[in-house]
Amino acid sequence: MESQVRGGTRWKRFAVVMVPSVAATAAIGVALAQGALAASFSVSGQSFKVTADRLDGTGFVQYGAIDSGYTLDGKKTAHPVAVSAFKSASIKGMCQSVVTPDIPLIGSVSLMLKAGGGDKPVEAQNLYIDVEELEADATFRGIDIGVAAKDATKGPGIQKGDTANPYGFSQQADSATLTNVKQTAWATTAGTFKLSGLKMSLSKGVKECY
Repeated sequence: MESQVRGGTRWKRFAVVMVPSVAATAAIGVALAQGALAASFSVSGQSFKVTADRLDGTGFVQYGAIDSGYTLDGKKTAHPVAVSAFKSASIKGMCQSVVTPDIPLIGSVSLMLKAGGGDKPVEAQNLYIDVEELEADATFRGIDIGVAAKDATKGPGIQKGDTANPYGFSQQADSATLTNVKQTAWATTAGTFKLSGLKMSLSKGVKECY
């Protein structure tokens, strides 16, 4: 879930964002024809914003963890997150954005991905979202609160590689519906990710999903 350090200059920081994104977009084009894509989205030392009109998920679990990585000058970082995981999820009107500031001669550059508009939602299996901040209207069905993370059985379980206390607090539910979602995240990982109607855009200045 961590991007490798590519160097300390702002140009190299821009490359950290751009190169994986272009490669991921090419892979997405092939995967859409096949109907599935294994995907992991993260930017070293930087959070990103995500919005969705609606998320319907089954097999939900949420637990605390620590996201660790490196800044572009090689310093180690750690961020507390709430990991929200679903065995399966359907997402309508998804937007994901990241801003790279202070690029020489250009200033800030924004990368934005949109998918799941119209009648074809984004579909994901074994979806993990490392959330720093979340706003949404939420409905949980069959919810259990206060179960130890290791004992949560309704969701996909603690993600391999997560720095999480297996005996720590967690909650789980048979299913969940979130609407008007706004969140700041450090990473998104899915076993398969089908991004119907994918659109990617780059623009000068700050342009975010919210």
